[in-house]
Amino acid sequence: MIVYLVPTGRSRFELYSEAQADSGEASAAGEGFIRRWMHRAAVQWNDMVERARKSEDNSAFARWRDRIVCRLAESIAEQRTLWALRHAQSATVKFPSTLTVAEAQAALQSILLRARRHHGRWLCVDLVITCITGPLFFFVPGPNVVSWYFAFRTVGHWQSWRGARQALTVTVWTFEPCDALAELGSLVHVARSTRASRVAEIAAGLNLPRLSAFFDRVAV
Repeated sequence: MIVYLVPTGRSRFELYSEAQADSGEASAAGEGFIRRWMHRAAVQWNDMVERARKSEDNSAFARWRDRIVCRLAESIAEQRTLWALRHAQSATVKFPSTLTVAEAQAALQSILLRARRHHGRWLCVDLVITCITGPLFFFVPGPNVVSWYFAFRTVGHWQSWRGARQALTVTVWTFEPCDALAELGSLVHVARSTRASRVAEIAAGLNLPRLSAFFDRVAV
């Protein structure tokens, strides 16, 4: 697995990859109740996202609901690197060539420790809210957006926490400098309209078609 240490500001970095998450893991017949529940939640959430993106309902409530669903889907997409790390025994970090290996190691360690704390805390919070909102909104007509919002947040934080823990305690890391990421870092404070074409070229060169959108969301 290859992970990119993407510069997003002065001494700020985010982990990025485009590895596919293993969606079939939780559906195995031998899995426990929690994982089967999370798999069902993920499947139903994906269906809800597709309906929100294709919805032609112009009512105020529908627009509000679909906007929340799509925004959460984008947020979840940014956690996919941690999700992919759940089973990684080894991985390579490509980092900006302006950093030393020691600096890249320190940045990676800091990101993973912060992620483990953050997702562990919010996993507990969202799990409690999911347990409350599920019965509370059971009789509300239509998809229970509120309950599924927190249910899928719970799934996302659980998967992200597992990925951070695996990456900190099990994964063996190798480090490779990357000139393209160094150039990307030099574009952080350039106006988006000015840098757009060059960022797209860098993304294409790295064979990361969704990197441009990610960089625009996280770069300060």
